[in-house]
Amino acid sequence: MKHPIVYLVGSGPGDPLLISVRGLKYLKAANVVVFDHLVHAKLLRSVSASAECIDVGPSAHKSFDQEAISYLLADKAREGNVVVRLKFGDPFVFNDGGKEALFLHEQGIPFEVVPGIPSAIGTPCHAGIPITYPGDSNITTFVHGDASEGSQTLQVDWKNLARLSGTIVCCVNTRQLPIIVRSLLKNGRPPDEPTALIYEGSLPQQQTLKSTLGDIIKIADWEKHKRQAILIVGWVASLRDHLRWFDTRPLFGKRILITRSREQAGELVELLEKLGAETIEAPCIRIEPPNDLDPLQEVCKDISTLDWIVFTSINGVEKFMQCLLDGTSDVRVLHGVQLCAVGPTTAKRLAHYGLEADLVPSDHHSEGVAEALRSTTNLSGKRILLPRSEIASKRLPHELEKSGAKVIDIAAYRTVSETDLGKTGGHDVYRMLLNKSIDVVTFTSASTVQNFVKSLGAEQASDLLAATLVASIGPVTANTAKQLDIQTSIMPSVYTVPALVQEIVNHFNHQPKTI
Repeated sequence: MKHPIVYLVGSGPGDPLLISVRGLKYLKAANVVVFDHLVHAKLLRSVSASAECIDVGPSAHKSFDQEAISYLLADKAREGNVVVRLKFGDPFVFNDGGKEALFLHEQGIPFEVVPGIPSAIGTPCHAGIPITYPGDSNITTFVHGDASEGSQTLQVDWKNLARLSGTIVCCVNTRQLPIIVRSLLKNGRPPDEPTALIYEGSLPQQQTLKSTLGDIIKIADWEKHKRQAILIVGWVASLRDHLRWFDTRPLFGKRILITRSREQAGELVELLEKLGAETIEAPCIRIEPPNDLDPLQEVCKDISTLDWIVFTSINGVEKFMQCLLDGTSDVRVLHGVQLCAVGPTTAKRLAHYGLEADLVPSDHHSEGVAEALRSTTNLSGKRILLPRSEIASKRLPHELEKSGAKVIDIAAYRTVSETDLGKTGGHDVYRMLLNKSIDVVTFTSASTVQNFVKSLGAEQASDLLAATLVASIGPVTANTAKQLDIQTSIMPSVYTVPALVQEIVNHFNHQPKTI
């Protein structure tokens, strides 16, 4: 039984992966989530589908002041809910978590505070700037460089602040930046002191500007949409050139559209983001059970009659294994049946179930798979199961049948078109493509291409993709794109997700080529 409580959870400086393990645990268990507008949208995917999510930031439909937020937290807890107040950065560092905790205490509402990485600490780290350094002054001063509520002036003792040795780390906004810099200079801070200004800390769009205190205003980014920035004043800012790591990754700053189904997108998203890319998930398809599941269920009851099972995708593995394990059987019934996995990713998914593929063909084409099987055994009279998509090509079963095999080609799943790619996951994909703000569009199957075109319209899709790079996982996908007047610019020689990602890296590292 859940007991009503409010968890004040810090989400960290931006990157959704920087939330603490404890914070994520509470987030998943919450009945109500009250979140800041700066919290990354991907964090909200961890919330239970039945939970109530309330945006209390400036972008919310309903405006909330601090007092209203505090009453909201108390009211939701009194209703018997487990409430998470998801706050940007750390709840108690340059934040209103202290006010909210005190209000809950006064109201007799149980609460717990889960620390987060403060923006003033996490952001400099991602810029390659250590805010302390061995042998330097032991003083680091944190300043909230924003006017207090109802005031246009900063409540800071600039005279004494400027005289302090060591590093100054200041949370600033565009409006207050000139006031802060001029106040430091006026009170004696040297104009040639190394200074950095960091926007969008820890995110793929992070921007770091390095100069001197006297010149930093001249190069500041004054775009209104920029989030609050971190200003660092001190000689440690000069170490950035040697300690950069976050924004030197090969795909840093690249925005890449993922059209793969949400069930399959994880590996591609993880690999791209690890290399610095910002991924926009806009699944063109989703995976559902076949219209008639009976044939697959029947064959799962009579596995011992099979000689081979050929898995052509991880979807085939997943849906077959689900059907097998949902019945009265377990993996031991596969003893004596040889397994073929088309590609290392599919073989890896088999290994997830404790199964080792007997054959992983190096050629993923139908002819290559059939040839690999023929070189392993005489296929004449062999019973071969193909658990595949309802719309899979008939080329592979045809090739196997030519060798005398008895092929059981069964629909294990079907791909269903996702509708309205114009706006998905909080992103206006159509507008982003129109504005040329997407660097690469990835296609990992023919169906993703077909449904992408179906969603946007053939002519529009062709025009929009003519202005961006298209990455196709293999020739079948690229050929489907070509038939729809979409030119593939990036394609790996090995048709796997890791190879596709590496080819995208190669494209940006070398002279582009057209397939």
